[in-house]
Amino acid sequence: MHVPKGFAVVTPYIFVDGAEKYIEFLEAAFNAIEIGRSKAPNGRIANCQLRLDTATIMVSEASEQFPASSGAFYFYVEDADTAMERALDAGAEKIMDVENMPYGDRQGGVRDTSGNIWWVSERLSAAPYF
Repeated sequence: MHVPKGFAVVTPYIFVDGAEKYIEFLEAAFNAIEIGRSKAPNGRIANCQLRLDTATIMVSEASEQFPASSGAFYFYVEDADTAMERALDAGAEKIMDVENMPYGDRQGGVRDTSGNIWWVSERLSAAPYF
């Protein structure tokens, strides 16, 4: 099996209304780096691939056939407090303060501009969860 570099066997694919603005949010909030994009004949973003550190996500403009949907993402970062501030500055809504968790993460939560939840997490321990 061949999985493209930067992708995992499961890769988030987010359909949003206002994909261009959402991509700008991801760049500002999470330092996402656009890898490339394709557009449909009508000009809408058909697929935009973005890199978040070692992970790749895909974003498309929602349509009647593929309506906007929301999800939840667990996002590991070097510094949860700094990442949380960036997300809030970019327009995310705080849903949970950054705190040390009993399972070894320092974590906070935000809801992004399209309704997705991002658990911004800094691993404090080298130990596994289970």
